[in-house]
Amino acid sequence: MPKTTFNELLDAGVHFGHLKRKWNPNMAPYIFMERNGIHIIDLYKTMAKIDEAAAAIKQIAKSGKKILFVATKKQAKDLVADKVKRVNMPYMTERWPGGMLTNFATIRKAVRKMASIDKLMSSPSYDNLSKKERLTLTRERAKLEKNLGSIADLNRLPAALFIVDILKEHIALAEARKLNIPTFAIVDTNSDPRLVDFPIPANDDASKSISLIVDIMLNAIEEGMVERKLDRDKKAADEDGDESGDDDFNARMDGEDFDDDGIKIIRKDLVDTKITKLKGEEGKDADTGKTPRKRIAKPAGRSKR
Repeated sequence: MPKTTFNELLDAGVHFGHLKRKWNPNMAPYIFMERNGIHIIDLYKTMAKIDEAAAAIKQIAKSGKKILFVATKKQAKDLVADKVKRVNMPYMTERWPGGMLTNFATIRKAVRKMASIDKLMSSPSYDNLSKKERLTLTRERAKLEKNLGSIADLNRLPAALFIVDILKEHIALAEARKLNIPTFAIVDTNSDPRLVDFPIPANDDASKSISLIVDIMLNAIEEGMVERKLDRDKKAADEDGDESGDDDFNARMDGEDFDDDGIKIIRKDLVDTKITKLKGEEGKDADTGKTPRKRIAKPAGRSKR
């Protein structure tokens, strides 16, 4: 996994925090200094936290689980939506629907409703509807697609959440904490890093900063998915090798074996050979027709004349 360089973070403006008067005292360990009334984030600590979060998110992706990306800020929503599509992970870039995690069954009903509308629109009965009914269905379908289209493939609760700006997404963070779902988040100087399992101290307002950190996380997810595929292929190859070994063993047991030149070797069975010999000897005795002599035992004691 490639490491993040100091200059990349510096060029993206990751080190810029909020005004001093807006700071959260719990961010003190990650603040390097103050300049012109603005807090400067310690980029060395940011690099360490990025590596830690990337390693953890890679393991989640390697296990085949889903990670939900949450970013409804104006400067992050389009950026995150475009990038996350390449790894086929769910994302939420519109308004966070209350109960998205804690009331997941209801959200799934809405997604199924969207699928039923699609099925109705493709059926011949759709043409029999009135113009007003068709317009109502189209509007409802567009609304569901806008709010829930990005999570249509999410059949169960996500294994983790990646959040941009935990102050704006405080409802999503609260639901994840309630369900003990691991959270990854970009945390600025005005946020509390203790609420997040894997906080990344960085600027959560600049699009360059958000883009850089999201790219690093997505690269880690891709690596985890590639490793998962390689492990599955290796396991399948090992199973095929074991099956072929069993076939060779069975072939040898059946007497089917081949030498280096491809010539079939037929092995004689010792037991069958012995049985054949015994049967042959019995046949010879039967052919002679002679009855075996009986031995007459003499009476005990002396004979009288």
